[in-house]
Amino acid sequence: GKKRIHVFGPSGFCLRRFGERGDASNDIKYALDVTVTSDGHVVVTDGGDCSVKAFDFDGRGVLAVREGFCLPWGLDATPKSEVILTDSEAGALYRLAADFQRGELKKCQMIRSRLVSPRAVAVCQTSGAVVVIEHLKARGPSKGSTRVTIFSAEMDLIGQMDSFGLNLVFPSRIYATAVAFDKEGRVIVTDVCSQAVICLGKPEEFPIFNPLISHGLSYPVGLTYTANNSLVVLDGGDHSVKVYSS
Repeated sequence: GKKRIHVFGPSGFCLRRFGERGDASNDIKYALDVTVTSDGHVVVTDGGDCSVKAFDFDGRGVLAVREGFCLPWGLDATPKSEVILTDSEAGALYRLAADFQRGELKKCQMIRSRLVSPRAVAVCQTSGAVVVIEHLKARGPSKGSTRVTIFSAEMDLIGQMDSFGLNLVFPSRIYATAVAFDKEGRVIVTDVCSQAVICLGKPEEFPIFNPLISHGLSYPVGLTYTANNSLVVLDGGDHSVKVYSS
């Protein structure tokens, strides 16, 4: 579409559209992920020009950050309105702090390197823990695998397991595409192999296996929790957004 960002109300009605498709500094060429900060700004990764762009809730562009990124991909906001960001090509994790009201970048700091094609990322709103989905290169004819990596708020490694390791624990192979924390701090992932949403437990008990949604999804590629603890899943199979009550 010509407008790259759509804002929907709880009933599914589209409230507004913004983010022009184009080449101007605040236009969006190829949006890869989106998050909303606690102060109400919409932040988007743009794979088209390898940038991070922020908008106010009326759709006015307030900031575009291009310095030093190879391919910014996933992002999530912290309770302090900072943004944790993955750079898939650089294999890195960044913390971005800005005064979005004034359109000023304060800090863009690499907080973790040597990751393998990190894409989806989520921040726990209570503990500050960070979980990243890495996409591992395939060996031989297989399609490759994913790895779920969990860091503490201080960026110490808490837990890590790839598709092969999860397959030893769980009954089916998991290829994770999206990740979120629920209100209790449990890690939730979408799995395109089983067309499901799965709870992997809290970081300290990772991994456990608890399927939350096992029917009705075609190709789940995104998820988030709303303030009332409803689970929102983006289904790329039938191009829909599906909302599940807690």
